[in-house]
Amino acid sequence: MDGERRTDAGLLTIGAFARASRLSPKALRLYDELGLLTPARVDPVSGYRHYAPAQLARARLVAWLRRLGMPLARIREVCELPPAAAAGAVAAYWERVEADTAARRDLAAFLVDQLSRTREHPEMTEPHTALTMRCAALTDRGLVRTAHQDAAYAGPRLLAVADGYGAGGGPAATAAIEQLKAVEETDLSAVDPLTALEEAAHRANRAAAPSGDAATGSTLTALLRAGSQLALVHVGDSRAYVLRDSGLFRITHDHSLVQSLVDEGRLTPEEAPGHPQRALLLRSLDGGPAFAPDLQLLQARPGERYLLCTDGLSAVAPPEAVQDVLTTAADPAQAVRDLVALAHGAGAPDNIACVVADMAAAGETAQG
Repeated sequence: MDGERRTDAGLLTIGAFARASRLSPKALRLYDELGLLTPARVDPVSGYRHYAPAQLARARLVAWLRRLGMPLARIREVCELPPAAAAGAVAAYWERVEADTAARRDLAAFLVDQLSRTREHPEMTEPHTALTMRCAALTDRGLVRTAHQDAAYAGPRLLAVADGYGAGGGPAATAAIEQLKAVEETDLSAVDPLTALEEAAHRANRAAAPSGDAATGSTLTALLRAGSQLALVHVGDSRAYVLRDSGLFRITHDHSLVQSLVDEGRLTPEEAPGHPQRALLLRSLDGGPAFAPDLQLLQARPGERYLLCTDGLSAVAPPEAVQDVLTTAADPAQAVRDLVALAHGAGAPDNIACVVADMAAAGETAQG
């Protein structure tokens, strides 16, 4: 059959090329359609694809990169590079894969821990299990900025931080948190806490709308306690973490240009803090109709310590140092002071806002 032999012109039929390259004919047809591996000649009558022997090196590279799990768009870029640059691109891709694997490992550990605790203590799934929460909030202008545009709040049931930007950033951050405070008065036994928090976040978005300065807005990260549940709302690059005996876990995902570049494998997590556009947000409170915060419902456990902070802390303090402070601080008030001191020790180039809360079963003293 013609699909199994070399043509008179010295070209390989698709069947022969597939065997030599270790790629299937189906894959070769797909790569042709994508412009990744175009045949040397296509018969105008039969439509048979024919490949030059010299194309085997590229085909084998494609096969190897696919085995690494590299996306086809990235493979196309690598194949167009000279060998030295291609080697660097493969190394950078694999470094990103290892970083992603580490991040997924942390998330898996968090989920295993969360689900194991639920299985061992099924009573903890009751939405209105009584918990007490001891908390503290602190903001600081930092050592470089002349304006202070961060805001923080720690109330009986609500924890929140906001990082304003633009000429009206400070008022925007403050207004956003003020709108959220009203949710503490809501009867959460009759209303879903996540719905209540989402509605409050939409009010906060309208409150943060710019007046005359289109570049004004704010981030917002908040937790609302309802029994043993914590409703989370998040938009921007402020963060929420939980410390438990199995470690420190980040429970939010940044809505920033730099984070999107990290997600796409175009930037490593180590490079992200030094990127010149680190502060560029993809989502925020800006008064716009497309406001779409992340929403999540968490199960709080006695003994856990939660941290909400703006990037004035997270961008300069390594997670290991933050975990050390949260582990050793005697109580939330001491923890927020120590975290601000940690940011100062790293130069504090930005405003800082942080909230720390300890969870304890009702009738017990909160962890301190």
